[in-house]
Amino acid sequence: MILRNLKMVPPLIRTIISRLLLGVLTLAAVSVIIFSTVSMLPGNFATAILGQSATPETVAAFKSRLGLDQPVATRYFRWVGGVLHGDLGESLSSSPGAPRFVADIISSRLRNTFLLASVTALIAVPLSIVLGVLCALYRGAAFDRVVNGISLTTISIPEFLIAYILLIFVAVRLRWLPTLSNVKDGMDVADWVWRMTLPVLTLTIGIIAHMMRMTRSAIIGVLSSPYIHMAKCKGASPARVILRHALPNAWAPIANVVAVNLAYLVVGVVVVETVFVYPGIGQTMVDAVRTRDLPLVQACALIFASAYILLNLVADIIAISTNPKLLHPR
Repeated sequence: MILRNLKMVPPLIRTIISRLLLGVLTLAAVSVIIFSTVSMLPGNFATAILGQSATPETVAAFKSRLGLDQPVATRYFRWVGGVLHGDLGESLSSSPGAPRFVADIISSRLRNTFLLASVTALIAVPLSIVLGVLCALYRGAAFDRVVNGISLTTISIPEFLIAYILLIFVAVRLRWLPTLSNVKDGMDVADWVWRMTLPVLTLTIGIIAHMMRMTRSAIIGVLSSPYIHMAKCKGASPARVILRHALPNAWAPIANVVAVNLAYLVVGVVVVETVFVYPGIGQTMVDAVRTRDLPLVQACALIFASAYILLNLVADIIAISTNPKLLHPR
């Protein structure tokens, strides 16, 4: 009966459900890895926070108050139970009578990171699609060769090096933009945009090449289809052939690579935020690792992992839902 009911469910719905279940299992495995890795970091965390002059009694009381004296398995399940109820725990930087909750610390930082990633995506995605279409339209021309050469160069350069190159030439030598992106609440929009320009430019350069090259390859692959030859025989212009006939049929691989690059963008903000001292969740995670604030490190890592898994699930669902061979396997 259950199998019969499952067969009555549309294939796309079954695909989405299966991918969501796989994502939940993956996230559960990632949570174990995150907690185990953070717990195995060397050093005495209580001593690092309280200082070398702390007495053994003070260290023991500190561990007992934060539950650090309990077994690892007990602390893991307590942490997972708190996360499921929206409680990310208490920061180790809390003082008696003045607790600092992880959710309160990362709330504003998460908003800044989401804003940075969103602005980058709004610029990079349309620009990469336009460049990919133009390269396919002028395939083999000087414009195509120049854009492909630049994209290959940017792919080969790591993000931190791009950030430092922009920092040295644009901010230090030319003094067009500030070296630090220290945005804060209450700042006007123009000043906010001015300080965000370098991080956004760095992230855009880092992800635009992959999306542009996939757009170009997908459109060129579609151009060999019979209906494209038919459109050309009817006298359609090259621009109309690409925009009206090729591009709509090439959305599947383009959407897939866009989703994958957006997932990479979420993780890539850690390096960029650190270089430009942008007050986002990436910078918060680096600071938490430096101060050995375990609950804060675990929460930041879990947020990054969740976003990466979710966007990859979206990429899988888009790829399957737009491909009949994957949607209806034999």
